[in-house]
Amino acid sequence: MWNWIASLFKNKEQDPMRFLIVGLGNIGAEYVNTRHNIGFEVLDQWVKQHDAEWETGRLANIAKFKFRGKQIVCIKPATYMNLSGKAVKHWMSVERILPKNLLIVTDDISIDVGKLRIRGKGSAGGHNGLKDIQAQLGTDKYDRIRFGAGNDYPKGRQVEFVLGQWGKNEEIDIALQKDRACNAIESWIIKGLNGAMNEFSG
Repeated sequence: MWNWIASLFKNKEQDPMRFLIVGLGNIGAEYVNTRHNIGFEVLDQWVKQHDAEWETGRLANIAKFKFRGKQIVCIKPATYMNLSGKAVKHWMSVERILPKNLLIVTDDISIDVGKLRIRGKGSAGGHNGLKDIQAQLGTDKYDRIRFGAGNDYPKGRQVEFVLGQWGKNEEIDIALQKDRACNAIESWIIKGLNGAMNEFSG
């Protein structure tokens, strides 16, 4: 499954102290505060908490800082959602990231607003960003924090719903949930997948 990574690292070693955190979303002002961009928003908040800054890199905006003695690399793909995997694969290679040290933060319409789920594998569930990551990595076994986006939309209006902005009545839930998502990222880095799942899923 991860043969492509083995080939990429033929002449250089992967670093178990480096972590890649990926927030999914779309670039552009028209996508700000939309359900599909919650991955960007969570990473924006987390990076700011650690006094780091975003820089423009190849295929993504990138921020780096140290956390608990580990090197953290955060990216927001600039490829648009449907090609997110291209950026993920590139930065895994450049930063010598072990597969177990990759975490994706994404929206999920199968989960109620105000809830998180943390998983280590699973289908893309119709999410185009996850579909491309799975296609590029050749596996569905990568850790992810799924942020509940709700599914209160008429039949056939899914695209309009996920590209729409959060409702006024959801703002408090979303703010609290972004805080929890930032804490979940840190729990995942410190305690691993199972520890983060036990603490934050649900």
